[in-house]
Amino acid sequence: MRDFEILRTAHVEYRVTDLDRARAFYVETLGFVETASDERRMYLRGYEDRFHHSLVLTKSPSPGVSHVAFRVRSDDEVRAAATFMEGQGLTVRWMDDGEERGQGLAFRVQDPFGFPVEFFAGMEEVEWYLQRFDLHRGANILRIDHVNFFTPEVQRAYDWYTGELGFQCSEYTVTDDDPPRLWGSWLRRKATSHDLAISMGTGPQIHHASFVVDGREHILRIADVLAAKGYYTNIERGPGRHGTTNAFFLYLRDPDGNRIELFTGDYLIADPDWRPVQWKISDPMRQTFWGAAAPRRWFNEAMAVESVLTGELLPVTAPETMVLPPHIADD
Repeated sequence: MRDFEILRTAHVEYRVTDLDRARAFYVETLGFVETASDERRMYLRGYEDRFHHSLVLTKSPSPGVSHVAFRVRSDDEVRAAATFMEGQGLTVRWMDDGEERGQGLAFRVQDPFGFPVEFFAGMEEVEWYLQRFDLHRGANILRIDHVNFFTPEVQRAYDWYTGELGFQCSEYTVTDDDPPRLWGSWLRRKATSHDLAISMGTGPQIHHASFVVDGREHILRIADVLAAKGYYTNIERGPGRHGTTNAFFLYLRDPDGNRIELFTGDYLIADPDWRPVQWKISDPMRQTFWGAAAPRRWFNEAMAVESVLTGELLPVTAPETMVLPPHIADD
């Protein structure tokens, strides 16, 4: 029995090699709000965010992901989550005061599959920019939505996140084998399609973090803005619509190669008797309901993750039998 409840995916920390270059991309082009910064980190948020940050950019020798954060209800639940993780045989690292600006009591842990996750409850409240239309620009980014994990242990990861941490399945993809194997799952804590996707791939790596924008027109507009500012090669995939989750999407690579999705138009799940939607890996409308097929690198490239204890990037392992969708474009 868990004594804590994850509310949502709340923020992510990306490693970048040049903060000025990252600011030009994330703040001056995409339109993230810069809450605070110093010589090592930038703390960014969207217009709907009421808390200090939903994206942290940290100056590092190489790109990747430092951590993904889940919010729980209270500091007591943070402590309960730490006790739970230690009971699972995992090593917890408590965050020092001020180590992550604006955030209260928190710890980080490497989950059983190698992903660096953080649990926290309290964060400094900031000005709500939802109706500061005079300040809106770029892609009109509202808030963080989800992250996507690549792991060779898809079934085990699904079982742990649903069975131990209380995530619920909205949609899933199976292979064409007999019997079929789980290839990917879209898991939620909040009442939308997902907070966490888990996909078959070399891992532990994180494929992308996704941020909600204020409608399809803003995805189309930011594509124009990116091209006009010389970032046309940073547009990796889209615009298009996913079959899974129904989302309208645009995938970008930042100047360091980190991947970000701009996302809008998935759906509400308000009923407890929701039946998960099944997709076959061979369904051509699964990954792309319409739009150009995903390039091969979209399945083969992802972001390395840090050790929460050493800060070093972790080695990765490929699946024993990798399955790729048949509908892939040449790079």
